[in-house]
Amino acid sequence: MGFKNGKFPPVDPETFLDRPLLDRVRILALHWVDHGFGSPKVIPTTYVVKLLVLYLGAGLTLITLTSGVGMPWQVDRWWNELIVYEKLVFWTMLLEAIGVAGSWGPIAGKFKPMTGGALFWARPGTIRMPPWPGKVPLTAGDSRTPLDAAIYLVLLAALAVPVVLPGVPAQGLEALFPDSVGTLIDPRLAIAPIVLTIILGLRDKTIFIAARAEQYGPPIILFGLVGLWGTGSGGIVDLVVGLKLVIFSVWVGAGISKFGKHFANVVPPMVSNSPCVPTRWIRRRHYRDFPNDIRPSGTAKAIAHVLGTTVEIAVPVVLLFTTDTTVAALAAALMVAFHLFIVSTFPLAVPLEWNLIFAYGAVFLFVGHPAGQGFSVFDASPWFVVTALVCLFFFPVLGNLRPDLVAFTPSMRQYAGNWASALWAFAPGAEDKLDRIVRPTRNQVRQLEEMGYPPEVAEITMQQTIAWRSMHSQGRGLFSLLIDHIPDLDRWTVREGEFACNSVIGFNFGDGHLHDASLIAAIQKRCNFAPGEFLVAWVESQPIHRSTQSYKVIDAALGVIETGTWNVEDAVAAQPWLPDGPIPMSVTWQRRDTVSGETRRAPVPAAPSAGSVPDDVSLTPAGDVTQ
Repeated sequence: MGFKNGKFPPVDPETFLDRPLLDRVRILALHWVDHGFGSPKVIPTTYVVKLLVLYLGAGLTLITLTSGVGMPWQVDRWWNELIVYEKLVFWTMLLEAIGVAGSWGPIAGKFKPMTGGALFWARPGTIRMPPWPGKVPLTAGDSRTPLDAAIYLVLLAALAVPVVLPGVPAQGLEALFPDSVGTLIDPRLAIAPIVLTIILGLRDKTIFIAARAEQYGPPIILFGLVGLWGTGSGGIVDLVVGLKLVIFSVWVGAGISKFGKHFANVVPPMVSNSPCVPTRWIRRRHYRDFPNDIRPSGTAKAIAHVLGTTVEIAVPVVLLFTTDTTVAALAAALMVAFHLFIVSTFPLAVPLEWNLIFAYGAVFLFVGHPAGQGFSVFDASPWFVVTALVCLFFFPVLGNLRPDLVAFTPSMRQYAGNWASALWAFAPGAEDKLDRIVRPTRNQVRQLEEMGYPPEVAEITMQQTIAWRSMHSQGRGLFSLLIDHIPDLDRWTVREGEFACNSVIGFNFGDGHLHDASLIAAIQKRCNFAPGEFLVAWVESQPIHRSTQSYKVIDAALGVIETGTWNVEDAVAAQPWLPDGPIPMSVTWQRRDTVSGETRRAPVPAAPSAGSVPDDVSLTPAGDVTQ
């Protein structure tokens, strides 16, 4: 891949779209192995510039100059100042809430414009998604009002104010750190962001999830509790220990969520998409037998469960309890490397700012405030520690047992592969009905066309995302459902639900709860699809104690038309292009046609060829798929 020119799949755009769907998936998945999305290097460079200029450059300039800790480049003066960490939390949440941090730009499917977020949420008439419509007073409806937009803008101001205002004296800091500036953010400034986030979250779960309230909300609550505890030494110790418990719970929760069979399927396509992996050989090492078998190899499984799961659980435990400063420094360095590796892969949700603040937090909390020098869990109030642990682990535990009740992010399943997911399928020409939705953008294919892409090239570019989904465990089940329900699927337009959701509500972060049946119903109100024009295959995350995942098939015009389960083992065992046919389903309920009395499940078509590559597609010695 060059700096300005990407690596487009080596196919004939004029004939490629005439192929059967699963042949297209196969060719694009094989291309993904070597090139990922094939983005030109200017794309990841854009993200690096955004991190350096906006997040670190502008952020650290504002933070340091308003905290009295020197200039941004004087890192030795501010790296362990508590007020700097406080302001960085507010700054990061502000950027997330605006929509210029996670799920931003072309890697997240935002091409023109590259920002969703505020362009949707400050605009009345766009879709909003209440988590419990009708059950919580004043939250019914799915259309954003001027009041919603106003509250959202006030939230942005409430997050910005603590960043730019100077701190207030904290006596405990002076006692514990004589060389410190001795100030903290005024605890009262934490109240408005918390209250406004809750109000907006009840009106629209999208903004709550986009702001990463489950990540930044607990630290901000702790910043506010300092006002109740007092800023004596005891209050400061409880604050620091509480911040340690927050980051500990995120790491351990994410590590536990990677148990099972899903996560090994995440690593290979993530590594393949990384611009920092130097050779094709390294990429292919993550697959069993390219091009015949692109399920995860032993190398991928080792990286997933040793460098991933084990590190995310074992190292945080060491950090929380060790009193040896050398051990703490080495463990913190390992967590910094862990987060920087994730940044280097540029995952499709692009949570880059989140990874940087967690890398910094590992050093700030466990090296700058070591347990052996008065900041261990045993130095804080026992009641506070127990209460904090119960609160912090409540939603991750509930979310792993009942994923239908807790969204992906509060469950702490960061990039674990165990996602609620969906594929959207449109009858020929029906996708254009989405243009009836009030929004500041259009479907991704239209965005690419407006950027000068020929229609066929734009379509193939977006079909790469469904090939990416097929490389994950849920993708095999979702494609199986579409095959079972749509006899002429090869003629239909199939979209990756996460990317399509981005174009409708301005955000997605790998969370299928944002594009479940409630969003499809909101779309139907605006677009009026006919029965059979727009079908969605949707699956819930796997509960930690079960071997199955629950799915729904949704017809936009009719609602849910089928529910059931599939065995995760069957999905993991299948190739992305389903050479042996759809995986087995256990149907628990079907809607019957009100006229014929028949179910809507289509006859299952014959399985596609089990060969690794279509007859008229060859592999060059270097491994490129070519016509």
